Amino acid sequence: MAPPIPLLAVRGSDGTALLRGPPSCDEHPAIQRDPRPSRCVSFSRDGSLFAWCNGDKVSVVNTADGSVVSTFDLPKTMLLEFSPLGRVLATWQLYSKSQGDLQGEANLQLWDLQSGQLLKALYQKKTEAWCPSWSDDESIAVRSVNNELHFFENNDFNTIANKLHMQKVSDFVLSPGAQPSKVAVYVPGSKGAPSFVRLYQYPLFGGPTAALANKSFFKADRVSMLWNKKASALLVTASTEVDKTGASYYGEQTLHYLAVNGESAVVQLPKNGPIYDVAWSPNAAEFCVVYGFMPAKATIFNMKCDPVFDFGTGPRNAVYYSPQGHILVLAGFGNLRGQMEVWDVKKYKQVSKPQAPDSTHFSWCPDGEHVVTATCSPRLRVSNGYKIWHYTGTVLRRQDAGELWEVRWQSFPDGCFPERPVRYQAAPGELGSTQAPPTQAYRPPALRHLPATASSKLHEEEPPQDLRPGPSAERCLSKSALKNQKKREAKKAAKQEAKSEAPPSPAPTPAPACNSQSGPTCGDPETDKKMKNLKKKLKAIEELKEQQASGKTLQKNQLEKIQKEEQLLKELEELELSL
Repeated sequence: MAPPIPLLAVRGSDGTALLRGPPSCDEHPAIQRDPRPSRCVSFSRDGSLFAWCNGDKVSVVNTADGSVVSTFDLPKTMLLEFSPLGRVLATWQLYSKSQGDLQGEANLQLWDLQSGQLLKALYQKKTEAWCPSWSDDESIAVRSVNNELHFFENNDFNTIANKLHMQKVSDFVLSPGAQPSKVAVYVPGSKGAPSFVRLYQYPLFGGPTAALANKSFFKADRVSMLWNKKASALLVTASTEVDKTGASYYGEQTLHYLAVNGESAVVQLPKNGPIYDVAWSPNAAEFCVVYGFMPAKATIFNMKCDPVFDFGTGPRNAVYYSPQGHILVLAGFGNLRGQMEVWDVKKYKQVSKPQAPDSTHFSWCPDGEHVVTATCSPRLRVSNGYKIWHYTGTVLRRQDAGELWEVRWQSFPDGCFPERPVRYQAAPGELGSTQAPPTQAYRPPALRHLPATASSKLHEEEPPQDLRPGPSAERCLSKSALKNQKKREAKKAAKQEAKSEAPPSPAPTPAPACNSQSGPTCGDPETDKKMKNLKKKLKAIEELKEQQASGKTLQKNQLEKIQKEEQLLKELEELELSL
């Protein structure tokens, strides 16, 4: 049986339409475009239902034949969401109250789609975490109310089956997958106490000892939590609004790993700077992190938080795994030029390098063969439109729009689209491809008439590197990258050899030894003091490296000290040569 053709919902100022996905990209024959601007759209988890609100009513239709399933007289609906099995539709409106009504109207409604009846009307003032979270089988639903979590069973929202009460629960994430369900909760620190994240298994909430795992940290104004697909581990990105060291305008971020077996760790990132994006692989056995000051690094880590593959540096701030997990896209959107790097994850080989400037949205098609990029309002109000690509870099459809608000792929259950072999040759298409042009470092006008040299580069680019143990550590590098790496190593070796073979400079009187750390030995007390301090720092670095080699986890400031070793050695060498 041939796999289905995914639909793409397009919402903008000219209405809402469903497109049959690539390669045809034409409008759905059974569902006519709604010319009225829609406030929100949503697909059910299995893709069989589609809902939208056009300012007049909420409509729910069957995506196969366009038949109407339900309609609701809710013209002010701003957000829509289906439960995982499509049994319940959650709708949200702006909270409001009149002068005579102190409580206001319940603005969160939960509807039974089969009967069209209202299951429960609730109060939800904020848009953050507005919708209840369901387990995949809908046996459990949970929502946050007044710093505690309320659990409901079997879509019975009139009875609270269980509560998890802690001091000021700020955020939570329910695990995916089969039962038993697990929940991760975040409690921000206060009055000198650290923030912490704890993992619980429902319904075992009997105090701190009942937690499956616990991780506390001081530097956290907010967190984002991400379960892997098997619900065996959680990644926590802890962020502060302000970096007190002044190193980053974006504050400070750290990445933490928690497993349901109680293990926890800080993911050590070898480059300083912000953490832009984190994504689990669909195989649930590895994750990718984009981090560091620009040009940013991207690294894949295994479940032991050991680096497996380093993609080098580049202009990127986002990472996206294909639904099947065999292809990975690194992209630079927002204030970057929209360069995308498409990688074969199994071979760690780059497939293509297309460019989609001014993109504000990226998402994979469920078939794992195509992606969509879009420039949406209000993020950007000019050049609105979308492109559908093949992952090899070919543009299959380009559509400009007066004002585009949202594009969204139809959802499908796992296994609907099998993994296909990765292609390296560009797919055929009438619109061609947009490979990123080679970029050059900025050069001041006074130097532009001179030939470019290696020293004129703004950043030293780092090539990809396979970090798995074994002789295959260089197999991922291209021929040119290997050639450049060997040139750098040869140049460095030649410099060291020239220094060792250089004749000693004649001196009228024998100079006192400068390798002692006790008292002045070179005649200049200031120079002796500098050299003594440098040697003291280098000795401390050696001790830290020995601790790291023995398996001890070092703090961030200790890792930064180790990174300064080469700079300190250079300073010491310059002082010794100046004598």
